[in-house]
Amino acid sequence: MTSSSTPPSLTPSTPPAPAPRTPYKSQLQPGRDGFVRLLRAEWSKFWTVRSWLLVLVLAAAATVVISQLGASGAVNDSNGQVRIVSAPDGTRVNDTFRLVHRPLTGDGSVTVQVSGIEGHEGRTPEPWAKAGVIVKSSTKPGSSYVALMVTPDHGVRMQWDFTHDEKGSSAGARWLRLTRSGQELTGYESPDGREWTKIATVRPADLPKTARAGLFVATPAHTTLRRSFGGTSATAGIATATAAFGHVELRGDSARPSWTSTDVGAPDPDDPNLPESGPARPIPGSTKVTGDGAFTLTGQGDIAPDQTGGDTVQMSFQGVFVGVLFMVALGALFITAEYKRGMIRTTFTASPRRGQVLAAKVLVIGGVTFAAGLVAAALAFSLAQDTLRSNGFEPPAFPDLSMLEGAVPRAVVGSALLLSLVAVLALAVGTLLRSSAGAITVVVVLVILPQILAFALPLPAGEWLLRLTPAAAFAIQQGVTYYPQVDHNCLPESGCYPMAPWNGLAVLGVYAAVALALALWRLRRRDA
Repeated sequence: MTSSSTPPSLTPSTPPAPAPRTPYKSQLQPGRDGFVRLLRAEWSKFWTVRSWLLVLVLAAAATVVISQLGASGAVNDSNGQVRIVSAPDGTRVNDTFRLVHRPLTGDGSVTVQVSGIEGHEGRTPEPWAKAGVIVKSSTKPGSSYVALMVTPDHGVRMQWDFTHDEKGSSAGARWLRLTRSGQELTGYESPDGREWTKIATVRPADLPKTARAGLFVATPAHTTLRRSFGGTSATAGIATATAAFGHVELRGDSARPSWTSTDVGAPDPDDPNLPESGPARPIPGSTKVTGDGAFTLTGQGDIAPDQTGGDTVQMSFQGVFVGVLFMVALGALFITAEYKRGMIRTTFTASPRRGQVLAAKVLVIGGVTFAAGLVAAALAFSLAQDTLRSNGFEPPAFPDLSMLEGAVPRAVVGSALLLSLVAVLALAVGTLLRSSAGAITVVVVLVILPQILAFALPLPAGEWLLRLTPAAAFAIQQGVTYYPQVDHNCLPESGCYPMAPWNGLAVLGVYAAVALALALWRLRRRDA
């Protein structure tokens, strides 16, 4: 008799599925959970810690004192050394060019074909060299005007009163027409002189009944910038441009049948500040007329805003750079101190909704740092402006700005927002790292270090660094408007930033928002 037995199964057993992970929940009895009560608790917590109040006061004091010291070290003598030309709206401008003109009374038009623009002795002309037709209030530098022009690199442009610029529709147009009707002027362009395309109709600030209408040529100075690790060198020299004009036609009431040539804004040849020779000494322009009425004009100078002056608004907030360090420390300590002492467990027991706890801390630290920063920025600006004016930064070379004038309100409020946002960013990073030293280090590397590196890196690398990091927020302090129709060297050490003021501050806001989102996610998934 045989017996059989069933062998044990060789199939491996399936391990049990892991239990789903649940967020941490305190076993202690929660307290009353109201956001207003929580906000008051965080507010009371801040004001009862003397060291935090001390850091806040030091931040405001450092902002004011360092701004004053920075202004004290700046000296300028432009009013005694440089001829200042102002536009009708008070903007400091360049208004130097070669002009061939006739008086035009009332309505009329001036038409011309521009054959091209050449640089001196066959050199490549400057990108913003310009030649075309113009109607100008007078030959006085700074007077109102409307000009229609061709440029080597920027096509046809219509510009008026120095700060306004309108792009034409065709880069290949060489025929230009400027028509006056009352106080309005309309610009037209054409590739062949038969079919015309309207560019714009504009109204200049001040155009008398009898104005000057004619042809012009101008070119900005040639500037070469060399920048490498640890140094910047710039060389500038006066550029010369030559333009050929054909089919010149002036329609309207003109009291003078012949054309007059003028170097508008030409310096006095006996000016002791002019170099006796060399590329920096201006050369008088020239006009050549052929038998068939064609003109060839050669000239120097530019018709555009002057972007070489210092930014006295930005110079008044140099202390904000130091104030940021204190605000970073304050924002980090406002959360990491509770982790270090274990008090965060009590906070979360009293208010289990951790998102509300984080929101309350953000509102408190953001509010107190904004208020302190606003007072400090306003006081720093007022004191620094008085010092700068006494050191030569005064009209007419520099504007006399009040607290509510121009870009000042934006710079004052923006500086306070900058200080507030870095504190919030430090709070968020402190929530993530739970370490005061780590949070302060990370935020300083993000906000302060790019500023320092941008001074030493090659300019393109420095500009990208100031676009991609929270250091872009310092652009909110810029008080000078940089116009696209003017080439300028935007150097970080001169207070120039590659982004628009509010766009730069928005970069810091995005960093703070992302850090807060990560902090909230981490806070809900990790035990206190």
